[in-house]
Amino acid sequence: MEQLRLHVTDLAHLLPELSLVATAIILSLLDLILPNRVNRSLIGWLSLVGVAISAIFVILQLNPSEDIQLLNLSYRVDDFSNLLKLFILTGTGFVILMSLGFVKEKDIPHVGEYYYFYLPAALGAMIMSSSGDLITLYVGLELLSITSYLLVAMKKRDHQSNEGAFKYLVMGGISSAIILYGMSFLYGMVGSSNLAQIGAALPSLIPAYEPLLYVAFFMLLAGFGFKIAAAPFHSWAPDVYQGAHTPVTAFLAVVSKAAGFAILFRVFYLLFGFSSFESSSLQADVFLAISVMAAIAMVAGNFIALKQTNMKRLLAYSGIANAGYLLVPIGTYFSATHTANFSEFIFYLIAYLFMNIGAFAVLMIIEQAEGHTELKGFSGLYYRAPLTALAMVLIVLSLAGLPVSGGFFGKLYIILGTMQTHQYWLGALMILTSVASLYYYFNVVRQMFMRIDYEPVEVKIPVPLGITVWLCALVGLALGFIPHVILRGIESIFVLTTDFLMK
Repeated sequence: MEQLRLHVTDLAHLLPELSLVATAIILSLLDLILPNRVNRSLIGWLSLVGVAISAIFVILQLNPSEDIQLLNLSYRVDDFSNLLKLFILTGTGFVILMSLGFVKEKDIPHVGEYYYFYLPAALGAMIMSSSGDLITLYVGLELLSITSYLLVAMKKRDHQSNEGAFKYLVMGGISSAIILYGMSFLYGMVGSSNLAQIGAALPSLIPAYEPLLYVAFFMLLAGFGFKIAAAPFHSWAPDVYQGAHTPVTAFLAVVSKAAGFAILFRVFYLLFGFSSFESSSLQADVFLAISVMAAIAMVAGNFIALKQTNMKRLLAYSGIANAGYLLVPIGTYFSATHTANFSEFIFYLIAYLFMNIGAFAVLMIIEQAEGHTELKGFSGLYYRAPLTALAMVLIVLSLAGLPVSGGFFGKLYIILGTMQTHQYWLGALMILTSVASLYYYFNVVRQMFMRIDYEPVEVKIPVPLGITVWLCALVGLALGFIPHVILRGIESIFVLTTDFLMK
């Protein structure tokens, strides 16, 4: 029991998480104390401060001088988790900033709760990225999931929101049960919930338990596939994205998806990537299955998006396709000539954050002006708000993966990685599906510049939304001019043997 004790000195390593907990508790009490006449955007600004403080603590922990493993190796503070935590906090901060001045009490009765609920959701995602144990991982997963269900259901008077929340709750519960069932197989065979111990023990279990190992893997893959909205486990995403408040949709599309990928990367590489399966094809089959799921997601997401007329549903299917692109560096595995999987993955994840948050921010501007999220709302945007239309063009360039943009180099690095590992079919499929995506992305541009039969509705741009749009557009463009600098910076921080492997 001594090993499971958390010492006072260990709390310093948990300051990013503890600061979010403290902020959420303080804001919940403040929301109760403040009179109703006080604008609840104050809670939003204070939530943003809490996220910024947490991010500062994460930055101070980058490049630790030694391995930091807490609670009997169940919680790990390394640069793999630190980089993902920065991503999670950045995405959460943008979502809260977008909400300021946009979220009204007539849409969400409890605006204060809306703001500080993002904090436990981000905390759950951070716990997932640092987990070295199945139990800790599941606690983080459920913390993120439960708060996400509540955020989706906050538009109580909207029937579409209620339907999406119900579907999300039911299918989310089923996927969590599938994950837990897969975990129970691993625990039953090994007698431990620690990822490092399970990974070390798996090769010796092959002769007696190989069929059960396949069952456990496919259950975990199916459950995690739901969490990242990758086809064929994506059916919930379009309805939930369309029903939820637009900032909540952005949170699900970026932060929640990133947390799911943190699990995928950590679990499957630790369990199957660095274990020696000399007498079995299990390792090859695991990464082939991930590559096949990536291919299905790319094809399904891009081709179903072609016929969408609602922008939220279009971005949902775009997110499914991007889940496929992000699965590729996980599925290609390592080779003697290619070890940059994580760098490629995190670079594209960064580009994905800015291009998607930017797209949702522009959609929020259109929604506020038009009262709906249909694609036709973008008609004539260039003539009504030329600067916003220009920013959207830069965002679309990155979404479509065209030079020179962060999305282009993100896809390019992943494609080059597939070539180095001789996964030519996967690289070719990435190129073909990216070309197909040009149709629906540039349909947005066509609406903004070539449609003149639009209603002359005034487009008002709240300052927080305007800042978000242009920050995302410019950062996405900058990523295309200095991709090597960003990639080199990631590689200088993250070292596979010290920042990922667990002993």
